[in-house]
Amino acid sequence: MTTMIGYLRVSTEEQANSGLGLDAQRESIERYADAHGWDVVWYVDEGLSAKSLARPQLQAALTRLHVLPKRRDVDGIVVAKLDRLSRSVHDFSGILKLANARKWAVVAIDLGVDTSTPTGKLVANVMMSVAEWEREVIGERTSAAMQAAKRQGRHMGRVSALPPSTGDRLMTLRATHTIAGTAHALNVEGLCTALGAPWSANAVAKAQKRIEARAATR
Repeated sequence: MTTMIGYLRVSTEEQANSGLGLDAQRESIERYADAHGWDVVWYVDEGLSAKSLARPQLQAALTRLHVLPKRRDVDGIVVAKLDRLSRSVHDFSGILKLANARKWAVVAIDLGVDTSTPTGKLVANVMMSVAEWEREVIGERTSAAMQAAKRQGRHMGRVSALPPSTGDRLMTLRATHTIAGTAHALNVEGLCTALGAPWSANAVAKAQKRIEARAATR
């Protein structure tokens, strides 16, 4: 029997004003699960926005899914609507990449994304391609702006500096995680390095060293 994580989320405002509350999301997932013969275990974040992936129950769900396939007791994650999981195409693309690497399914019922099926996997791949295209376009624009500034004799500074919020999150994670665990958590949360690349253990170690060096000079 396939067992899926059913993830539910509402913000404080939605709890008060929206018709799409926890019960409606649960009902939508239950209907889909019944049609596919799935068991569902529930993870619920209440009163939290989807501006980032740093939500307690979502992180717990992703940690449970990160276990190696032969030891894992769940087969994927399902949401009634994509925006319950993430409002960022970049964040969602990161989740899809993790799911593909670790061999678990992602299902967003409203968009027809179901990576356990060929058609759903195709939709997911299109979304990842769009996210990759978006990152490349941004990179090209940044490079063109830097070249134009250089020709005009202007210095734009380091555009690839790590955002303070990402640095703060990295240091918070390092207090309780290994370097490799911190890299994984940052990638799950959709946070990139200063150059827009996924985190590795080496990148975390270098970033931590720079952050600590700056702190020591203050």
